[in-house]
Amino acid sequence: MRWIVVTVLLATLVGVAAAGEKPMGDKQGSVESYRWDLSQIYPDDGAWRADLERVAARFDAVASCEGHLGESAGRLADCLDTYFGVARSLTRVTSYASMRFDEDTRNGDALAMKQQASNLATRFRQRTSFLEPEILALGKETVDRFLAAELRLAVYRHFLEDILRRAPHTLGAEGEAVIATASLMSDAPSSLYSILANADIPWPTVTLSGGEKVRLDQAGYTKYRGAADRADRKLVFDTFWATWKKYERTMGVALHAQMKRDLFYAQARRYPNCLAAALDANAVPEAVYRTLITTTEKNLPTLHRYLRLRRRMLGVPDLHYSDIYPPLVRADLEFPIEKAERLVLEALAPLGQAYVGEVRHGFQSRWMDVFPRPGKRSGAYSSGSIYDLHPFVLLNYTGDYESVSTLAHEWGHAMHSRLANAAQPYPTADYPIFVAEVASTFNEALLLEKMLADARDDTERLFYLGSALEGLRGTFFRQAMFAAFELKIHEAVEHGEALTGERLSSMYGELLRSYHGQAEGVMTIDDLYTVEWAYIPHFYYDFYVYQYATSIAASSLFAEEVLARKPGARDRYLGVLRAGGSRYPYELLKEAGVDLATPAPYEALIRRMNRIMDEIEAILDRRADRS
Repeated sequence: MRWIVVTVLLATLVGVAAAGEKPMGDKQGSVESYRWDLSQIYPDDGAWRADLERVAARFDAVASCEGHLGESAGRLADCLDTYFGVARSLTRVTSYASMRFDEDTRNGDALAMKQQASNLATRFRQRTSFLEPEILALGKETVDRFLAAELRLAVYRHFLEDILRRAPHTLGAEGEAVIATASLMSDAPSSLYSILANADIPWPTVTLSGGEKVRLDQAGYTKYRGAADRADRKLVFDTFWATWKKYERTMGVALHAQMKRDLFYAQARRYPNCLAAALDANAVPEAVYRTLITTTEKNLPTLHRYLRLRRRMLGVPDLHYSDIYPPLVRADLEFPIEKAERLVLEALAPLGQAYVGEVRHGFQSRWMDVFPRPGKRSGAYSSGSIYDLHPFVLLNYTGDYESVSTLAHEWGHAMHSRLANAAQPYPTADYPIFVAEVASTFNEALLLEKMLADARDDTERLFYLGSALEGLRGTFFRQAMFAAFELKIHEAVEHGEALTGERLSSMYGELLRSYHGQAEGVMTIDDLYTVEWAYIPHFYYDFYVYQYATSIAASSLFAEEVLARKPGARDRYLGVLRAGGSRYPYELLKEAGVDLATPAPYEALIRRMNRIMDEIEAILDRRADRS
């Protein structure tokens, strides 16, 4: 529901500036001009508190509908108007509190506000839990009759039909009560992972070749795994994964418990398997998931080509898994925020003046909190949940190219919300993650084309091409590999097989070596590194990561057609954004010409990756000829 604020975080978080550090690109020395203006939501915290009380007071009006939805079409319309009206107001309350806290996570008052808002949202869920069971009890015939009789119900058609669609997998009152009670312990596996990974594992310290002592916790591993010195990279890998290896048995128990949890819910709700249960929430066909994996594995030679190119560019005689993270090209490029905004606006030109103008307006109107500062939440996100206002964007801008790419990425999300909110009524404006990452990665593709067009020399071109290539490897091939592993371990549990930590490492290692071409002599995967599965938190999210791969595949196909000026391509793409959640995401993309149950979108991404490598190799060959 829209009243739960959903933010989109980057996989790699940028750091927080030191106290007193002046942010890059500061206009006329005024940091305020690059901080979002939350007074556009409420003039002050007092106004927020007053609205919090007003929203809470409206809960009784929604609760009074219990037992009365089937009295008439008009009564159902009245109740849904009330329900969504309160949800819309509650979203404003929760969004403001969350963003106030993100401004400075050290602020105790802001934390209290966020907790108050969260508690209110929980109360709302409890007070409205009758809604779906009661609509299901009405049945399709009654709902269809009400839809035909009452025009006000038209905006709720998708909402109502989606509830009815899931009727075969919805239990009676007693069964649903059991399911709800089981949820009290359902997060135990992920909680175990979180405590071990973030609190209890004693992380070691190593000394790098330059004499620097570094602690190899998860943040330290992420920072130093791409070290320039090859011996340092291997030291980081060997030490980090040896630490995880000590907990292989325990993490195996945790992940096995997660698989059994997923199987319990799938069987309780009468699904044929865990995959079907997970995908049914957004009516995504199983063919999407399975086609992603089969098409990716058919095109592993493209990944192997990339890895051979990586070996050439790094100048190493052979490639090991510890060589996967250093950048292909290191470049000393800086992008003040004013330049970054200009580059993004120019890159988005293929989407038309109206789109670009709206982004420019957002830049100028303090919709965005740009620079890192002490206490500010790390990472980046876009929050477009306040339906009748505008999106807000949080960055931690540091002036490198990744920051520019993040700016384009988050404004893809922001404009998705902006266009959907403008085109859709509130009940159908929100959209699922299955389409959310299409808009963000589409903008990244346009930015790459802009940067390549402006590159001053081959070194700069290689930097941008290498950055894009690594993004495609990490977002497509790596996530598809994760998806294949998730499917294998779920199917093992469905067949009654045990999953020990040792077996999980064996299964993961087989995929890791296949994807990275060990049998073909492309890359060597040490046995120690096959415990990597234990490090990935997304395996506790129930078939989640595949959506990163499907989204970037869809955006690659859209970008290919828009940049080629294919007739109607831009309108089809913008139509997807404007549609919000008015239709199921798979069908929405299919109607726009991107069928993710077929190989075509994935093959478009593979073509894009090969074109990038063609250009890189041409540059390298020219340099070799001159030397």
